[in-house]
Amino acid sequence: MSEIAPWTHTQRLGWERRRVRTLGSTASGSGFPPALQGRNNLEIPFYKVKHLGQASATGCLAEADDSIEIETATTLGATVFPAGTLVYAKVGAALMLGRVRTLPRPACIDNNMAGLIPDPDAGVDERFLFWALSQIKFDYLVNPGAVPSLSDRNLLDYPLLVPPLSEQRFIADYLDRETARIDTLIEEQRRLIDMLQERRRSVISGALAPREGWRTGRIKHLGSTCLGKMLDAGRADRDGDRLRPYVRAADVLANGTVNLADLNEMPFSDAEMRHFDLRAEDILLIEGGATVGRPGFLYDDADGIAFQKTVNRLRASTSMSARFCYWVLLRLYESGYYLSHFSAVSFVHLTGEKLREIKFAFPELAEQRTIAAYIDEETSKVDALIAETVRFIDLARERRAALITAAVTGQIEVRNEVA
Repeated sequence: MSEIAPWTHTQRLGWERRRVRTLGSTASGSGFPPALQGRNNLEIPFYKVKHLGQASATGCLAEADDSIEIETATTLGATVFPAGTLVYAKVGAALMLGRVRTLPRPACIDNNMAGLIPDPDAGVDERFLFWALSQIKFDYLVNPGAVPSLSDRNLLDYPLLVPPLSEQRFIADYLDRETARIDTLIEEQRRLIDMLQERRRSVISGALAPREGWRTGRIKHLGSTCLGKMLDAGRADRDGDRLRPYVRAADVLANGTVNLADLNEMPFSDAEMRHFDLRAEDILLIEGGATVGRPGFLYDDADGIAFQKTVNRLRASTSMSARFCYWVLLRLYESGYYLSHFSAVSFVHLTGEKLREIKFAFPELAEQRTIAAYIDEETSKVDALIAETVRFIDLARERRAALITAAVTGQIEVRNEVA
C-alpha cells in the first residue's frame, strides 16, 4: 500500500497516519427490484450508481429519481445510510472513475455502490474525509478480474494522513473555497466552447445557404456510393483471401477525420480490395446508431485498407468538390437530419438507398471549391480556439486534483489561507 500512498511516510507535526477503517465503517448497497422503482415521493431516497455523476461541485448528490418506504427497506435488507455518508461505485466501469459523493439525507443505495459511514467518535471531520477520499486512485485498489471490483478491505486498509480536528476543518474550508473558484473557471470555459461551437455551425450554415444560380440534385446523380463489406465471422477463408485492415464506424471520428491506425482485420480477396478501396477525397458516413450519418473525410489514399458495412463510402463525381460535399453532409448530421427523416423503432440506418436519395443545393464547381476553402479556413480558426480552451480546462482539472492531494496530505499549509 505504501507505493500507492507514498506521502504517508512523511508526516507533519500533529498529523497521524491512519487507515480508513479507523475513521468509519463500510456497507454495501442493495438490490432494487424494477417493480419498486419509479416513485419519488416516499420516505427514503434510493440512489443508483448513475447518480454519482449528478452531484454539486462539493460532491453532494442531487435529488434521487426513486424512493421507498422504510418498511420496504427493511424487507429488502437495505441499509439506510445516514446523511453525510460517503458513497462510491464498487464494481464496473463506474468504479474506475473514482467518484466519491456525499449523501445529503438518509438514503439507500443500489448494489453497484458502497458507503463509508464516518465514525463521530473517530476525530475526523466529514468534509475533510470527503476531500481525503476524493484523491484516492480507486483504479489502483481494484481486484483483478474481467469486471473491476473493490472490496471493503482494500479501501479500509488504505492509509490517510489525518491532522488535528481543527486543522481538518481549515483544510475542508480551504478546499471548498478554492475548488469552487476552479470549478467556476471551468464552467466559464465550457460556456465559451458552446459559443465557439455555435459560431462554427453558423459559419458552415451561412456559407452553404443556397443562392441565386444554385441547383439541386440527389447524391445518386452527384457521385457513387458503396456500403462496406459484411463481417465474415465464422466463414472459412477462400483461396487467395488475406487478412486486411478495414475501417468501421468507430474509426469515423468526431473531428471529421478517419482513423487508419491499429485497425481490425478480416479476410478480403484481391477483387474485394479493389471494390472496397479507399482513396483521397472519399467521404465515409456512419451507417447506423446514435452517430448515424456522421461523415469523415480522407485526405490521402489509404492503400491496402478497405471498409466494413457499418460505413458508407461516397465518392464525388468530377463535377463536384468532395470537400464541399463533406461540409454539406456534416451540416445535415449536426442538424439532426438523419434521426428526424429516417424513422425507426430503435435503430436508425443510413442505407445506400437512403443515402443516394438525399438531395442538396450546390453551385458551379469553382464556387464549391471557394466555399469549401472558406469553411476550412474559418472553422480551423474556431477549432484552434476550442482546442486551446480544452487545454485550459484540462490544466484546471489537473490543478484541482493536485490542490486536493497537497492539502489533505500536508504538503501545503492552508491555516492562514482561509479568509
